[in-house]
Amino acid sequence: MAEPEAESLETASEHERILREVDSTDTACIGPTLRSVYDGEEHGRFMEKLDARIRNHDREIEKMCNFHYQGFVDAITEFLKVRAEAQKLKNQVTDTNRKLQVESKKLVGAMEELKQCRLQQRNISATMDKLTQCLPVLEMDSKLREQMKSKRHYPALKTLEHLEHTYLPQVSHYRFCKIMVDSIPNLREEIKDVSMSDLKDFLESIRKHSDKIGETAMKQAQQQRNPDNFVSPPSKTGGRRLRREACTSSDPEGKNSSPVSEQDSGILDDEEEEEVPGAQDLVDFSPVYRCLHIYSVLGARETFENYYRKQRRKQARLVLQPPSNMHETLDGYRKYFNQIVGFFVIEDHVLHTTPGLVDRAYLEELWDMALSKTMAALRTHSSYCSDPDLVLDLKNLIVLFADTLQGYGFPVSQLFDLLLEIRDQYSETLLKKWAGVFRNILDADNYSPIPVVSEELYQKMVGQFPFHDAELEKQPFPKKFPFSEFVPSVYIQIKEFIYACLKFSEDLHLRYVAGTPLPSLAPVSDRTVRSSTEVDDMIRKSTNLLLTRTLSNCLQNVIKRRNVGLTELVQIIINTTHLEKSCQFLEEFITNITDVLPETVHTTKLYGATTFKDARHAAEEEIYTNLNQKIDQFLQLADYDWMAAEASGEASDYLVDLIAFLRSTFAVFTHLPGEVKAHATMPGKVAQTACMSACKHLATSLMQLLLEAEVRQLSLGSLRQFSLDVEECEAFARSGPVPGFQGDTLQLAFIDLRQLLDLFLDWDWSTYLADYGQPTCKYLRVNPATALILLEKMKDSSRKNNVFAQFRKNERDKQKLIEGVAKQLRSLINTHHS
Repeated sequence: MAEPEAESLETASEHERILREVDSTDTACIGPTLRSVYDGEEHGRFMEKLDARIRNHDREIEKMCNFHYQGFVDAITEFLKVRAEAQKLKNQVTDTNRKLQVESKKLVGAMEELKQCRLQQRNISATMDKLTQCLPVLEMDSKLREQMKSKRHYPALKTLEHLEHTYLPQVSHYRFCKIMVDSIPNLREEIKDVSMSDLKDFLESIRKHSDKIGETAMKQAQQQRNPDNFVSPPSKTGGRRLRREACTSSDPEGKNSSPVSEQDSGILDDEEEEEVPGAQDLVDFSPVYRCLHIYSVLGARETFENYYRKQRRKQARLVLQPPSNMHETLDGYRKYFNQIVGFFVIEDHVLHTTPGLVDRAYLEELWDMALSKTMAALRTHSSYCSDPDLVLDLKNLIVLFADTLQGYGFPVSQLFDLLLEIRDQYSETLLKKWAGVFRNILDADNYSPIPVVSEELYQKMVGQFPFHDAELEKQPFPKKFPFSEFVPSVYIQIKEFIYACLKFSEDLHLRYVAGTPLPSLAPVSDRTVRSSTEVDDMIRKSTNLLLTRTLSNCLQNVIKRRNVGLTELVQIIINTTHLEKSCQFLEEFITNITDVLPETVHTTKLYGATTFKDARHAAEEEIYTNLNQKIDQFLQLADYDWMAAEASGEASDYLVDLIAFLRSTFAVFTHLPGEVKAHATMPGKVAQTACMSACKHLATSLMQLLLEAEVRQLSLGSLRQFSLDVEECEAFARSGPVPGFQGDTLQLAFIDLRQLLDLFLDWDWSTYLADYGQPTCKYLRVNPATALILLEKMKDSSRKNNVFAQFRKNERDKQKLIEGVAKQLRSLINTHHS
């Protein structure tokens, strides 16, 4: 029971507390209090206590009202009185309020208008202040855009720098400024790209037009070499000054030129002016300056320098690559040189106008590469040249090429060394050309003495060829020179060859000797200055090659031709004799044009005399050979009956014809024009030698004919016929076909045959065998081996034709005699060999 009581007390106290809160709490906050009642299980009892509390409060209110009732009644009465006045006041206030509302609406509208005006005024003022701050930025941006549009990139880059560091920081809180700041790197890259594009256009343009630039530079150098047309050489401040150097040096952008014109591509129109002062005036270098300044400002100068040098190296390799057909024409070489000169003229100008972009070491490296490649190309292509005129023009072009580049400070001594190599090739081409000239002269010659019918023609010929003959001058016209047309023609062509050799040396050394001043572009220290002695030596060596190789081969070919006649060969002998005598005049001619005396220690001598002697000896040998061949042709007609019983009583027809041919041939020799006193010894000796050679060859051929293996048998009748033919030959020798032989000298050519035939025809073996080996032997020229061969043929003949004769005693004795002689001959042969 104690527990329920404790619970009821606790509940009662809780309800009391809640009632106090209800009394003291605002009705807006009574909800949570009442919720706590309904959350419990005693809300019924709480309602009872609440009702008790209400009834308690009602009793207290009733007590209070009863106590203040009179005052309340009085207050109500007063209140009712005031009610009517209040209604009246309310109506007045309402009317006043209505009027005030109407008037206030007008005032509020005016105030709103004023407020908007004040707001607009304040906004305008603020806007003007902000625009004042932004306007320079916008102006700079507009200027930048305009400069970019007009491709004035270097000023645009400067404007961009001012915009970034001066103007944009003042208005950096604006959104458009942030956009502009973000676009600045792109603008820089765009300027770099565009300037690089201009540089690429410039490089491409100068690559295409480098030959024109080089051509102008070489023309200047040529004018400087010509004293009649001299122009001042290009100096560092004059020749290398550009047409717009002033503006490009102060304004890399070149404001005074159109950025999209051809000038910005690198090449100016030189046709605008009648005279072009210099090669560099054809080039506008503003793209290089502009791009260099832009990359320098952007801190990428090294990148630009590396790119420029790399591209120019590539272009150098392209320029130095010669076309495959360069050797065909001089224009091919000229264009090749123009391109190289144009390349280095541009690089030299860049070296002096843009410090640091290229340096001397870089330029020397390029030149060394160019020099080696150029010399290799010239060696290769010049070796294909077969025209000496083209080689000579090439040499002049190389000299001009070297002079031009030397004027810009490039060493060219190796080019002049190369010219010495080309000089040897030039000599070879001259030799080939003159070989054709000599062949034409020799082929066109009629190999007959030159007739003259008047003094004028005589003096003309003497003026062309150094010839003097007092006896010939005394003879009346018409008369004949002893030589044929090819003598003066060959002499003139030899002099022309010497002149051609001299032409190659003109610009190398001859013009620097004998007191001639050197041009300013060719100092002695840098040029291979050759003395006149070297020129003389070169000319003499080349002339010796012409004589000993070219002319000698031509003469040898003419001499060895199949259809050459004996008369022509003799005329060649006469001609070479006169040409041999003219060699001293060629020596004097060379001395006159080189001013080098022949007594100089190292002077080369001409070998012309040896050449003409060799040709003359070859012609003589050919005469002998031709005669022998003719003799062989006649001997092929021989038709002996080696088994004939008796001789015909007269010489063979073929031999008679042969002797007649030899007589007529030697008669021609005897009546040559060379019989003139000055040349009488030459044809006489040739005729004597030819006659002796012919007789010896005839004797040898007859001996071979008698001993040849095909002739197996011989009869005494055939030997008698053969002896008649030999007698005809001996009669020819005794008749003296060529004057000058002493006694029977010519007849001795047939002594071997004569003694052999006499031995057999006289059958004088006892004398031969008894006297063999004695100096006074009658048959001293008879060889035992030869006699044995002939004896064997006669023995075989006796056996075959006299089969039954062996039964006769005389025939048997004869056979025994032949065998006995043969045995003794074999014994002599064996004794001789042992």
